[in-house]
Amino acid sequence: MMDDFVFRAALAGLGVALAAAPLGCFVVWRRMAYFGDATSHAALLGVALALAMDLPVISGVLVVALTMALIVSTLSDHNVSTDTLLGVLAHAGLALGLVAVSLVPGQRVDLSAYLFGDILAVTKGDVLLIWSGAIWVALLLLWRWQALLTATLNPDLATASGGHPKREQLILTFALAVTVAVALKVVGALLIAAMLVIPAAAARPFTRTPEMMALCAMALGAIAVAAGLIGSFHFDTPTGPSIVTAAAILFAISTSLSPLLRAR
Repeated sequence: MMDDFVFRAALAGLGVALAAAPLGCFVVWRRMAYFGDATSHAALLGVALALAMDLPVISGVLVVALTMALIVSTLSDHNVSTDTLLGVLAHAGLALGLVAVSLVPGQRVDLSAYLFGDILAVTKGDVLLIWSGAIWVALLLLWRWQALLTATLNPDLATASGGHPKREQLILTFALAVTVAVALKVVGALLIAAMLVIPAAAARPFTRTPEMMALCAMALGAIAVAAGLIGSFHFDTPTGPSIVTAAAILFAISTSLSPLLRAR
């Protein structure tokens, strides 16, 4: 029988993959790959905040992630290109977080667990939290799918048909912030963006519609989690990086098959 901690790790990884993959499609379509970096790196500041105030880590991470989403949404209108803004925030957030964690009095923090994840140490409470976040993200996407899609692919059409692209962007960034917060313990701050972008990018050559791309990305994310866990046990490698490595291999296979798929 599968050990309890392995079962919990598989459930946690699957929950992260199912939440991150469809959101990753919007990240790819909007060319916002740096957003995941900016939000996940800033999450370390949330860790420091939670430790300093003796609060659950997830609460501090969620507050900082949502704040980062709001900053990105607000400053992107002020003559600063989005990629430049996100690049600055990503590196500044990581540096600030590392400095803040080192200054928390009376705390010995295992930074590697927050940087690279510690999926094998997740508890039943962590699994419940991850799946609660994943279900919330799934319901939000089902509710706002068409509006988000129109605002992403054709903002002018969305405005002309009575939509509000700015509002949809804010909803998307908040959903991304929640995903980053619940995924921190599984793959860590440095690898969350990879789980957002890589499965979605790998799914692109196999699909012809946005809905199919989201479903395919979810399937590839789940495969990457399973392969990463198996590889981690077999080769005794860090689990979070092993999951991302498996996702990268899937992307390499997808890219190599892309010319054949286009020729069909």
